[in-house]
Amino acid sequence: MNRGRLRVLLGAAPGVGKTYAMLEEGRRLHAEGKDVVVAVVETHDRPATAAMLEGLEVVPRLVRRYRGIELTDLDLDAVLDRAPAIALVDELAHTNAPGLSHDKRWQDVQSILDAGIDVISTVNIQHIESLNDVVQQITGVPQRETLPDGVLRAADQVEVIDLAPQSLRDRLAEGHVYPAARIDAALSNYFRLGNLTALRELALLWLADEVDTALKSYRAEHGIDSKWEARERVVVALTGGPEGETLLRRGARIAGRAAGGELLAVHVISQDGLRSAHPGALAAQRALVEKLGGSYHQLVGDDVPSALVEFARASNATQLVIGVSRRTRLKAAFSGPGIGTTVVRESGDIDVHVVTHSAAGERMRLPRIGGALSLRRRLAGLGFAVVGGPLLTALLVATHSEESITSEVLSYQLLVIVVALVGGLWPALFAALLSGLTLDYFFVNPLYTVTIAEPAHALALVLYLANAGVVSYVVDLAARRSRSAQRAAGESELLATVAGSVLRGEDAVPALVARIREAFNLTGVRLFAGGKLLYSDGSPAQAGPDTPLATVPVGTRGTLELSGRDLAASERRLLGVIATQLDAALEHSDLAETASAIGPLAEADRMRSALLAAVGHDLRRPLSAATAAISGLRSAELTLSPADREELFETAEESLESLAGLVTNLLDVSRVQAGALAVSLGPVDAADVVLPALDELGVGPDTVELELPPGLPPMLADAGLLQRVVVNVLANGIRFSPKGGRVLVAASEFGGVVELRIMDRGPGIPADRRDEVFLPFQRLGDTDNLTGLGLGLALAKGFTEGMGGRLEAEDTPGGGLTMVIALPAFDPAAPAGQTAGTDAAAGTEEET
Repeated sequence: MNRGRLRVLLGAAPGVGKTYAMLEEGRRLHAEGKDVVVAVVETHDRPATAAMLEGLEVVPRLVRRYRGIELTDLDLDAVLDRAPAIALVDELAHTNAPGLSHDKRWQDVQSILDAGIDVISTVNIQHIESLNDVVQQITGVPQRETLPDGVLRAADQVEVIDLAPQSLRDRLAEGHVYPAARIDAALSNYFRLGNLTALRELALLWLADEVDTALKSYRAEHGIDSKWEARERVVVALTGGPEGETLLRRGARIAGRAAGGELLAVHVISQDGLRSAHPGALAAQRALVEKLGGSYHQLVGDDVPSALVEFARASNATQLVIGVSRRTRLKAAFSGPGIGTTVVRESGDIDVHVVTHSAAGERMRLPRIGGALSLRRRLAGLGFAVVGGPLLTALLVATHSEESITSEVLSYQLLVIVVALVGGLWPALFAALLSGLTLDYFFVNPLYTVTIAEPAHALALVLYLANAGVVSYVVDLAARRSRSAQRAAGESELLATVAGSVLRGEDAVPALVARIREAFNLTGVRLFAGGKLLYSDGSPAQAGPDTPLATVPVGTRGTLELSGRDLAASERRLLGVIATQLDAALEHSDLAETASAIGPLAEADRMRSALLAAVGHDLRRPLSAATAAISGLRSAELTLSPADREELFETAEESLESLAGLVTNLLDVSRVQAGALAVSLGPVDAADVVLPALDELGVGPDTVELELPPGLPPMLADAGLLQRVVVNVLANGIRFSPKGGRVLVAASEFGGVVELRIMDRGPGIPADRRDEVFLPFQRLGDTDNLTGLGLGLALAKGFTEGMGGRLEAEDTPGGGLTMVIALPAFDPAAPAGQTAGTDAAAGTEEET
């Protein structure tokens, strides 16, 4: 029996239409005469989805009771007994009820596939095991039901059911996804526009990676190594030289010419790790690659052109960008074709861009006399030539015969090679010259004379010198590479230690200063900035013959003073790299200090402006009304009826009450600004602040509807301040609700945050002016009640943020305004009796 085929409809979030699309496909196949049954489907009470079941055979669900709760699930045995051609199985990651043959629904699907039945199923991106933590970071919601990646990757077909994020939010707001009671919480939490956009991208990228993997597998199985231009892939070859940035930017422009272009940067190192490359330059170029949206790769291989071309073919690259050779024409003429020429020859159908740069064609430089060998080794080679030459001559003279000239020549040749291995070029040349003369003097007729009578003898001396030069060059090159490798390893270890000290949480500037002293074995390091000593490590002494002082600039901000010993040029270069990091750390420290200094000043200035606006505007109307009422009562010229006098008294009373409320709010703001308003945080139940707020406002069920679910965790808040917040926000909602309408107060918990949502059905506020309602004392007109809702909301926002929460305005689905008061849920494991005094006051001041 052939195994069934699995087709999975993948969605970015609930409500995109996976189940609807599955049922629609089932109806189409049924109309074509295929044997299709609905094994299990979750309609979630959506009428449009339920309507798609008409005309399809539905396998009855298995009913079980667990802990007094009736659970229904897929009846696997019934589906296997029915043995349809195609089974529709919704929610592939679903967890089965306890006691069934399988724990997960995907395991049921495996059994159905083993029976030769094709399956069409659905799953959301958040249920894929490898993406579970990523989705939690995006949405804040952990997913307990997960699906192993291997199950989805083994599917015969995966299709993304895509829906634009805003369209999904519109469907949700219209009630097509969740019931009305869950719409507001869903829109403001999981179904935020940013969340949906990120989940959609995650789903599309997952499918794109699967398609890319399938394409690579197909090419490998069929031995296809030619490029397939499914999308533009540009590979940039980096040497670690200064031309790298030029090449990367050129490659990024080439990749950006087509939609979906991809940039890959690659650096090839030799198998022994000795190919020279500046680590600082490579690090900077790697950072540039990431800024340009590309990826960095490092290969190991001695044949650079072959490694580049093989990488480009394996990546299905369409373009390869390399730099013009930095070799001189003379060097190129004697060393054969360069990397660029070989890459162009071997690239085949991959386009190669050879980019010129400022470092192309370096000037010819004379080699250094000293070479890479130490002075001690050169002296040792010279000593070996001086001592070994006479000893070898004495031995050969004692054993000389007419037939021994060949062995004598080879003996002196061996001496030259040994001297070259020990001391390098100049000792080897000295040994070669000394050996040639000695051989001619003691062993070539006429004896005991230095006479070069035949051209062959002159040629022999030249060969001696050439052999010495070749061997010494090889020795010098090996020593140079060995020293470079040792230094590169030491520099890498030092830079890793410096970076690690900062990443482990140490303060960046002191950590860098301490690492400099330790790494370079100094007695002391001091950092000066602005003429002041910032940090000191060790015990710097006064300048003297044993404790020299050296200074190293740290950008334009400061100077490092080093004491203990002189640094070599290579050490100073490495110190310059660390000084650059130190300069960046100082810049970050300066910016943070400046921001912290400017912030309180700006907020204090804004507070003073707000207070002046309040005194000049909000106090004017109640004062004017109270003054007019009292003046009318005291006027001897007016004859007032008892009803008129009562009305004037009521006007005066209302105005004075309004004035008292404004003064109270102003006093609260002043106390917050002075840091005298302490905020005591503790567990607060939503009902304990909402019900007293209703009593304070004197409203009942005909005005306010409550939805406070049982089991809601308490909030971490100050009960008194939270009640003031609810009173202000609720009064605002009641004020702008239509006559006969009710304000809904609902509570919910999501991701460790408890939200109080106060929803009215008033005219609402345009999105571009929504932030204005929280500006203190701002009105755009005395009769315009839609903007500038006074001091109450500004103070409410300040109190809420002072308690560590947030107050936001959103649209009410169907029209109106929703105020969301979000506070962290109380954690019993946290320290009790938390108090936010000055800090909370500062947070409140920031908003009021």
